[in-house]
Amino acid sequence: MKKVEAIIKPFKLDDVREALAEIGITGMTVLEVKGFGRQKGHTELYRGAEYMVDFLPKVKIELVIQDELVERAIEVIVETAHTGKIGDGKIFVTDVERVIRIRTSEENEDAV
Repeated sequence: MKKVEAIIKPFKLDDVREALAEIGITGMTVLEVKGFGRQKGHTELYRGAEYMVDFLPKVKIELVIQDELVERAIEVIVETAHTGKIGDGKIFVTDVERVIRIRTSEENEDAV
């Protein structure tokens, strides 16, 4: 099993969720996060004063899925979240050693 973490622009969340559901991925965790990469933030005007916004709002999607779904999930996220502009996001894939469903004590693939 793998954990796929995707950091994307917030307005792309619904499109990505729907696209993942179409390939059979329905379970996910979504977090509102802030960060920056090459964008380096931006300046905004508030009450006549300009100030620097270092951390930009993003959404982080976390999936724990079977190995055979990983490549298709990555393709779907890239296709759906892509705008072609800086700040589209990143995807991280890591190994998951063990999963336990608390309610039933099922483990690994049965727990996902």
